Amino acid sequence: MKLCFSTLLVALPLSLMAENKFEGGLKPFLGAPKIESQQVFEGSRFPNVAVATDGTVLAVFAQNGVSLRRSEDGGTTWGDPIGIAKGFMGGGVTVDENSGDILAFIEEHHPPAPLTVYRSKDHGKTWTAQKTEIKPDSQGHVPSMHMNDHGITLRHGEKKGRLVRPSRWYGKKNAREEWPKHYTNAIFSDDGGKSWQASEPFPEMGTGEACIVELSDGTLYYNSRVHWDKRPNFTKRREARSKDSGATWIDFRIVEVLPDGQQNRSYGCMGGLTRLPVAGKDILLFSNIETPNARRENGTVWASFDGGKTWPVKRLANPGPSGYSSMNAGRPGTPSEGWIYFMPEANGAKVLRFNLAWVVAGEATGDGKIPDWVK
Repeated sequence: MKLCFSTLLVALPLSLMAENKFEGGLKPFLGAPKIESQQVFEGSRFPNVAVATDGTVLAVFAQNGVSLRRSEDGGTTWGDPIGIAKGFMGGGVTVDENSGDILAFIEEHHPPAPLTVYRSKDHGKTWTAQKTEIKPDSQGHVPSMHMNDHGITLRHGEKKGRLVRPSRWYGKKNAREEWPKHYTNAIFSDDGGKSWQASEPFPEMGTGEACIVELSDGTLYYNSRVHWDKRPNFTKRREARSKDSGATWIDFRIVEVLPDGQQNRSYGCMGGLTRLPVAGKDILLFSNIETPNARRENGTVWASFDGGKTWPVKRLANPGPSGYSSMNAGRPGTPSEGWIYFMPEANGAKVLRFNLAWVVAGEATGDGKIPDWVK
């Protein structure tokens, strides 16, 4: 079933538009459907895409340690690779919207492993290692970072300005006998990323590689992979929410409409998640593969218009080989405005950019409806 799209726009109150300079209107994401794709890395694995406060798009990848390519024109052209550091990709690249600094997390080897945080003060051009403290969680465990999606800066509530990124506990190692001990969580910082506190564990064991967004009311929405085949419906994504700025997680749910990797095996797949920076709206985009086969392929994007309660539309974005993926959205008043960025593993890594109009013109899932203010 194909859904029709029209360009009905919603006028936002000035009070909402002015609430946060990183939130704007819906109009830039609409218009004629459009999608573009570029190969940005060859070989290797582990994508993470972030958007600096000036709108520079950063495609971060595990190549020659951890490297990135920058686009200052919203994804039209890309600069040469820049090495951040040697080591193992930790994912979770986090833009501090308070300072404009960007943090990259790099572990010495596949975790559990020692971690170094690198900071860029020039939108990803140069990087410097910093002294960082990550405190253990209530279980006495210091989290690992690999391989979660990007972090966020909170824009609402008492903890406005807090940095939050998804993290995980691996047990002794990433081994089948350890999976029942694995869990996802988050780390958060109130001092610009110098020190981090670990949240309580996600409400289900056997999970890892998650993504977080903040909704317009300050609630955090958390979506996670699962890889323990003793869990119910283990080929579907997991979610929970936080009402206390990322300290604890409640309202656990299995999201039946969102697949987690190949549907013929228990081992899931890292997915991407972003919320469009539209004031007063909770438009979420999620990415994963959609295939019943043994191969990871068919990178697909789902959209929610109610903060993850329903996911009424999906669209195939990257046919053929696809694997881990990351998502982000452009910033108001910059060259990235109006674009959604999807970075999947695809014989290396691609960056696809498209608008919401392109997603809405996709296939109905039967899980809710697209609201009239979008169609």
